[in-house]
Amino acid sequence: MAAFEYQAVDADGKTRKGLIEADTARQARQQLRGMSLMPLEIGEVTSRESDGGKGQNRRSKINVASLSLITRQLATLISAGQPIESAYHAVSRQTPKQNAKHVMLAVRARVLEGFPLSEALREFPRIFDPMYCASVHAGEQSGLLDVVMERLADFMEAKQDLQRRTGQALIYPILLSVVAFGLVAALLTFVVPKIVQVFEGFDQELPMVTTWLIAISDFFKDHGLGLIIGIIVAILIYFQLVKIPRFRSLRDRFYLRLPYVSYLVRLSNTARFTRTMSILVSSGVTALDSMHISTEVINSHPIKVATLKAADRVREGEHISVALENTGYFSPLVLQLIENGEASGKLGEMLERSARAEENEFAGVTALFIGLFEPAMILFMGMVVLFIVLAILIPIFDMNELV
Repeated sequence: MAAFEYQAVDADGKTRKGLIEADTARQARQQLRGMSLMPLEIGEVTSRESDGGKGQNRRSKINVASLSLITRQLATLISAGQPIESAYHAVSRQTPKQNAKHVMLAVRARVLEGFPLSEALREFPRIFDPMYCASVHAGEQSGLLDVVMERLADFMEAKQDLQRRTGQALIYPILLSVVAFGLVAALLTFVVPKIVQVFEGFDQELPMVTTWLIAISDFFKDHGLGLIIGIIVAILIYFQLVKIPRFRSLRDRFYLRLPYVSYLVRLSNTARFTRTMSILVSSGVTALDSMHISTEVINSHPIKVATLKAADRVREGEHISVALENTGYFSPLVLQLIENGEASGKLGEMLERSARAEENEFAGVTALFIGLFEPAMILFMGMVVLFIVLAILIPIFDMNELV
């Protein structure tokens, strides 16, 4: 039985949209006619995502919060003894979002056709990433699908919480920066030109600081609009360039050369890698496959390439800790924990500890940076205001001395 999306007209002439389950499109049309609906369009949900239809891909995207909730509901139903297809049908009826209902019914349809759950999930790569699918596959093989689902839900909830806290922490610094630069630009464009007009009628030589202020003010007044347009165009060009792999690789290499930024980039990427690998290893995926899959969450191209090479060395018989140490991107603490995990047979547990340690360190460093940024921005604004005040007052004091 497959899931079909339909668009039909009811007896009052109103257009109605929804989902219906049937073996074929013809049977779906018959069901709609039995419901006093005249079908206009009918399409199978599963075929559009796999065929790469752009419209369906946009609709099928599910955010992390919804996916984590759905995963936890499925884990609860499966642990209670519900068959997979029944669990997905129940979740599809409970979810209020149409796009999530689409996906749940499509996955259920593939399961009813005899496909394993992991294979059905792989038809929606924009929603279920390789880590999710590999974990589900391991859960199916080991008979611990409910446990794996619970672990995946915990992982996604932690990921959502980290994104939320990071976003909230960045709101104030970004708002402060925008307001600060906006006020400075407004002062230099509208206020300062009117004040410096007082000095134009005097023949005395203006101080250097006043000359600089007039020059900066004239630049903002004459080229302010062009500067704003240029910044917007530059941002748009940048977002287009980052789609090119070569440019993205050069950008990532540049980030890794910056002293403070490189530390944050390494820390965030290795934390994501170890967290993902811990989920996979604990779910029963082999260490080698876990390494390959976990590289998908690494955003920095040089770190990703180095980690893939490390996975190839592990395939040749090298220890994971030694292979990762040769990349030069993993901290000694992470390497030591991984080495202990390999020796004790508790690799998944040690990976989780290392991921937790790096996530806490990243959160602490980010909080420190934000804490230093706020007084630094206030100090910057104070220096700008002091510069403007001195540039205006010094000529006035000089004129008073002449009088």
